[in-house]
Amino acid sequence: QVQLVESGGGLVQAGGSLRVSCAASGRTSSRYAMGWFRQPPGKEREFVAAISSRGVSTYYADSVKGRFTISRDNAKNTVYLQMNSLKPEDTAVYYCAADLTRSSKPGKLPYNYDYWGQGTQVTVSS
Repeated sequence: QVQLVESGGGLVQAGGSLRVSCAASGRTSSRYAMGWFRQPPGKEREFVAAISSRGVSTYYADSVKGRFTISRDNAKNTVYLQMNSLKPEDTAVYYCAADLTRSSKPGKLPYNYDYWGQGTQVTVSS
């Protein structure tokens, strides 16, 4: 079992920055890949970023590439998503997820992930 808890969401103006965190507990977090997804109002959940188990490889959706950075601190069992140059279209509930199967090359689809956090709201005002 893996428990994931997101934090750090909030309201920010367009062009601003925000960092969301995901604290993992349960199975050793350094053994599995992690991802961030988001679900805008009225839309389906979409891939944002992912990071391999040791943090060597990172992957991003085209819509956030160059603006968002995913990182992890395995000593703290925490994954981060630094979001810069935020846009109103980044408004969504952000979820972190654990991929227990593909440690070195995490998936980009929700069904690739085994455990999910409860989500944290990020709202970007124009």
